[in-house]
Amino acid sequence: MLVYMIRRVSQSLLVVAVMASLVFLAVFAVGDPIDILANPNADQAERAAIAQSLGLDRPLYEQFGLFVVNALQGDLGRSFVYNLPAIDVILERLPATLELALVGLLFSIGIGIPLGLTAGLKPESWVGRTIMSGSILGFSLPNFWIGLMLILLFAVELRILPAGGRGPTTSLFGVELALFTLEGWKHLILPAFTLALYKAALVIRIAQAGTRDVMLQDYIRFARAKGLSRSRIISVHVLKNILIPVITVLGLELGSMIAFAVVTETVFAYPGMGKLLIDSINRLDRPIIVAYLMLTVLIFVIINLVVDLLYAAVDPRVRLSEARG
Repeated sequence: MLVYMIRRVSQSLLVVAVMASLVFLAVFAVGDPIDILANPNADQAERAAIAQSLGLDRPLYEQFGLFVVNALQGDLGRSFVYNLPAIDVILERLPATLELALVGLLFSIGIGIPLGLTAGLKPESWVGRTIMSGSILGFSLPNFWIGLMLILLFAVELRILPAGGRGPTTSLFGVELALFTLEGWKHLILPAFTLALYKAALVIRIAQAGTRDVMLQDYIRFARAKGLSRSRIISVHVLKNILIPVITVLGLELGSMIAFAVVTETVFAYPGMGKLLIDSINRLDRPIIVAYLMLTVLIFVIINLVVDLLYAAVDPRVRLSEARG
């Protein structure tokens, strides 16, 4: 297990280093921030002064070297627009996005696993067929359309849920969270459900396929022969075995929920990192864009590392094959 962990950590560090280079070079190629930051009537001397104050007059390799040195110290630059450390601006919005992603993940688990199990246990019934047919909608419908329809139904027509925003928050260990207020949950339900629908459809498919495969295994027949109840067979033998692929997929999908909640946050005017990214792209605020992308990469890498370790803990064959390799 130790060899497996060391190898995975080394691979993760290499991925972060490569992505840091790609992120910096890609963002450097996007527009000229001086065009937005400088007064339209500014002369060349004023533009040069702004570029010098932001370090944009240096050659690319010097900017990259300074970026690497500062990044190793936890400094990802200073926002051109907010005049604050970029990582501070990002971390101020991070709790809102994490809330949205985690609640969306819980929704996808609560919807996907029970429905997938039901469809896998009764594949030929009308219930199973209806569940699998309904899951196609989760893959097919775009997030922004789902969000708009939910706003139209629950906020405009029924008027039982708010159309956007985050709602009041409560401070917990210095972090502002909306999970501890009823009004906060009201603001969170629609965007979280919008974000979760595609993931729930994915979990339904994985759980259904895993259940059908597990139910054909010999140990299920032996469990029935021993007289174990159907509920115990499902909860102990079936559920445990289908969780291996579900854990892997949900780990990856949590990262994608955090990184790609941009559309959902924009539709619901939700003040998370995604909306901040869109605003920063419009303003060419490079430090914010770089900090967002680097933080997203780091989140992806950490989640993948945790998923790999959980996978190895659940299935010992993974670490054994890795050790032989």
